[in-house]
Amino acid sequence: MPMQRRLPKRGFKSQLLKFNAEVTLSALEQLGASDVDLVTLKQAGLVGELAKVVKVIMTGKLTKAVRLTGIGATAAAKLAIEAAGGSLA
Repeated sequence: MPMQRRLPKRGFKSQLLKFNAEVTLSALEQLGASDVDLVTLKQAGLVGELAKVVKVIMTGKLTKAVRLTGIGATAAAKLAIEAAGGSLA
């Protein structure tokens, strides 16, 4: 029997995933800050200390105007932020 068939198969888990984080619209609503960046989210405890890339996802509602700097957003979350009077930079 060849060696590759004798050894057990194992999955793959990327080590880069620990640097990614997600924030919901409802969490931004509770945060209450008008200008939000990565440092603000880390100080509030919404993302981990290792996070380098943050993305806003469409969960909940946003009524306050929020300006995001250096943070990505999904298409639906971007529409909701702009509808509330906020912007992405």
